[in-house]
Amino acid sequence: MEFLPFSLSYALAGAFITLLAFVLLLNIFGLPANWLLLGLVALWKLVHPDAAALDTWFWVMMAALALLGEGLELGLQVLKARRYGSSSSGTWAGMLGAIAGAILLAPLFFGLGALIGALAGAWIGCFVMEMINNRPLKEALDAAFGAMVGRFLGTVCKIGAGGVMIALTARRIWPQAPALAPLPPETPDAPAQVVLLLLQGLC
Repeated sequence: MEFLPFSLSYALAGAFITLLAFVLLLNIFGLPANWLLLGLVALWKLVHPDAAALDTWFWVMMAALALLGEGLELGLQVLKARRYGSSSSGTWAGMLGAIAGAILLAPLFFGLGALIGALAGAWIGCFVMEMINNRPLKEALDAAFGAMVGRFLGTVCKIGAGGVMIALTARRIWPQAPALAPLPPETPDAPAQVVLLLLQGLC
């Protein structure tokens, strides 16, 4: 963005980072928000091919963070559900329920309903499936609780990974202030020049 005025470059970078922050919240809905972040940053690179800071090592780190977020989201929900006695079908039902609940309650509470819906959907989906599997009530309740806790922890970790992605991006696309031109050396005034000439003559 060297061809743009510094103030405009600053505004564009700030707007883009704000957009990435809003996209990050899509993780609450169970959507692949971190991969959308990666795609948007790739689009920024396409529009600004001179962005040398977005090098190969940067893309490796971004892809690794996106994969880590997905692994944590899936792994924690499965791990917690299994730890509390959920069956495989109950675990998958909890995942699907979380996505459905997030979508249904998304319009409520200025979007925060999506998180509530995801947690409630994970609980309901797992509980209903465990009851269909003729599990005892206490075991079904425990499994549903595990699915809900796993969903919450997985979402938090995935959002955290996306936050690191945004931080890495912001550091590399933020415009650098132009270097100030060095000040010309001060020219001594006439009396000072006379004194200097006298001293040189004496020495």
